[in-house]
Amino acid sequence: MNISVRRRIFLGACLVALLMPSHARTADNDQSRLANDLRPLIACLSGQQTTFTITAKIDAQIDGSSHHIDAKLIRYSDDSFDLDLTHPDYAVQLRRRADATAMILPLHKMVYVGRGETDVNDHLTPTGITKRLISPASSIATYVPLLQSGDPNTVALILTGLLKVQFDAQASSWKITDKSSFQFSEAGKTIDVRVDATRVQLAITDVAAEANPIGSWPEMQVVELERSEIERQLVRGVRRAFEVLAPGPRLTSPTQTAKKVEHGELRWIEGQRVALLHGTPEQIGKAHGELLKQEAMRCIDSVLYSFGTVQTIRTGRWFRHELADAYARLAPHIPERHKAETRAMADSLGLENELAQTLNVFPELFHCSGFAVYGNATVDGKLYHGRVLDYMTTIGLQDAATTFVVAPTGQNAFANVGYAGFIGSVSGMNANGISLGEMGGRGEGQWDGVPMATLMRRALEECSTLEEVMTLWTNSPRTCEYYYVFADGKTNRAVGVSATPDSIQFVQPGQAHELLGPGIADAVVLSAGSRLEILRDRVTQRYGQIDANVAQWLMSRPVAMQSNLHNVLFVPADGVLYVANASHDKPAAERPYVRLELKELLKTLPATSVESTVATAGD
Repeated sequence: MNISVRRRIFLGACLVALLMPSHARTADNDQSRLANDLRPLIACLSGQQTTFTITAKIDAQIDGSSHHIDAKLIRYSDDSFDLDLTHPDYAVQLRRRADATAMILPLHKMVYVGRGETDVNDHLTPTGITKRLISPASSIATYVPLLQSGDPNTVALILTGLLKVQFDAQASSWKITDKSSFQFSEAGKTIDVRVDATRVQLAITDVAAEANPIGSWPEMQVVELERSEIERQLVRGVRRAFEVLAPGPRLTSPTQTAKKVEHGELRWIEGQRVALLHGTPEQIGKAHGELLKQEAMRCIDSVLYSFGTVQTIRTGRWFRHELADAYARLAPHIPERHKAETRAMADSLGLENELAQTLNVFPELFHCSGFAVYGNATVDGKLYHGRVLDYMTTIGLQDAATTFVVAPTGQNAFANVGYAGFIGSVSGMNANGISLGEMGGRGEGQWDGVPMATLMRRALEECSTLEEVMTLWTNSPRTCEYYYVFADGKTNRAVGVSATPDSIQFVQPGQAHELLGPGIADAVVLSAGSRLEILRDRVTQRYGQIDANVAQWLMSRPVAMQSNLHNVLFVPADGVLYVANASHDKPAAERPYVRLELKELLKTLPATSVESTVATAGD
């Protein structure tokens, strides 16, 4: 830029300032006012102030009901703090010192305490903790450098300039949107934030006392853990929660990069991950980990750390111990080939084998719906099998959503609609036209049998007829209470199943059932409550007109819940499945379906691999 151009810009800016003096002064005054109000909070968040107390009163509407949470954070030094979170139903207290960390659950009279060294990467040392709690995958990461800079003027400039935060003189508050604002008092030491129906009241004060050492709890049960495990659990759990609550572009618009490894390939088909795996259990497990390492680690963080932390606070029992106890009872009923596949996947992910094995028996307490219609119920007489998975979009499992096309040596080839890091099945179809979907019931903790997801995978690998599937369930020791829809596209047959550890009942098409109501000819319809009634009404309303499009409509809201993680429509006679996965802001039922042709996908695998399977696309 030459001197004359710079001079014209400078003169133009001076002219604007002369013509609009009141506006410029107002903007400067607003920025200066906001910077002064923000100064105490920024000093705490940036680490400039090493000792402080922040108390918070939070009132929020969650699932239509009001919740109140009290929080208190006291930072004593660069390595010590206290944190208390109290809800009428849940409470947790953290005591962190240079030499020890304690997680206290007062409502359960439980204390988990660890002493000594911490994890090198995931630890709760106050200094620099923001970087460890906020990952680049969260949209909040954009603002971390601003907070760490400790400059309230810069933060105020961003808020007023780019985000258009405006001061409302009449209300003495800062307006973000029509339904969100914040207000300062006591020179920025008190902050009142309102966002929709949520209100957060913050108060900043000085620390009134020195930190007490980690003590004893004579009236509580104390469990000693490795300190690194406690701090890793909390850091990774919170970090993953921030990713799910405020996802950034890495999660909402992931880079769709195809990848090939020995015995595996990752493809993106219309925005969905499809992993093609083939070979021995060890080869399939290794390829799984190599293709989907990042997605598998997010799935693990969601389950073990985010969900696991909440579950520990809710129950008082250390979640990883619960998983290990469940696995000890389930392991004798898991095929060695599945254990070998999981070991190989763990090795390629850099995980402990024990951790990978226990995570793969994560209890699938799904609240779902399913149906199979054929014959007179459909336009062409063809069988359409719909499967609605309603479960935990709130922990971000959708970030790991993957449809697996697997050709295991010596077993049936199959499609498994699942999640990276998880080798079991909850929705699947094999190359012999067998399709399966489940819905969870009661009985959590009844783990002396074959894990549900293992039994589902075994059916895909081992069964070629509906009778073989039914026999497998009848003769296998079962866990918990589950309901299923099994279908066979070769024979246009389907069956509903009610299974517990002690009994099993098969519901035939058209058969009345006390839980399902009057039978519908050429149809099996499973759901619960009002969703069952709506699904039955829809099937009856469109009876004889059902095709792929209508079948997808049958699974739309409110048959699918807001927590709808994935929907699948199987057309097993054609070897076709339609898959929809949830996003961070929409359930699967409100997302586009992608058509996948199992037969065509299997043809792209090495011929020797497909020939070694019991059933292939051409059989």
